[in-house]
Amino acid sequence: MAKLNHTKYAILGLLTTDCRTGYQMKRLIDTSLNHFWKISYGQIYPTLKQLVEDGLANVQETTQDGKPDKKEYFLTEKGEDELLKWLESPLDQIPVPKNEVLLKLFFSRHQDNTKTIHYLRSYHEILEKRLNTYLAIEQVIRTHSLHKADAQYWLFTLDYGKRIVKAEIEWCEETISELKKED
Repeated sequence: MAKLNHTKYAILGLLTTDCRTGYQMKRLIDTSLNHFWKISYGQIYPTLKQLVEDGLANVQETTQDGKPDKKEYFLTEKGEDELLKWLESPLDQIPVPKNEVLLKLFFSRHQDNTKTIHYLRSYHEILEKRLNTYLAIEQVIRTHSLHKADAQYWLFTLDYGKRIVKAEIEWCEETISELKKED
């Protein structure tokens, strides 16, 4: 079976929001999707071009004074059907993330526990920053976007991220505590 291009579906989904240009999509990706789905700037325009070629989106060009023409993309009915079909399809598999922290910890018996603890403390700090970012995003959604049709689903997704990060923080603290007992 051919591997699904999930970036295609992410871009189709973005076209259901107020994002009409590649630049607007990149901004939304950077502030939301990149926390759980990585899409590089270099993937956006080729994907948009392919969506237009496949009849899943239309593009309208607008002339701008002193600037390149502005390309705005709109989902076609066929594109809406394709997105809905993907949304309704069963999960192919549960994703297994690559986690460098766990990989290093798995082999950490080969180093002094103080180095492992230091590494985990650094990770803990990163997680705290991520949690604060999620809390700030939540505040922005609740303050400025609660009226949008997607807001509830954005908050569901954000809640997942917050819960995962809180669990990782707790795990970090417990692991550090156990490592300290060994010293």
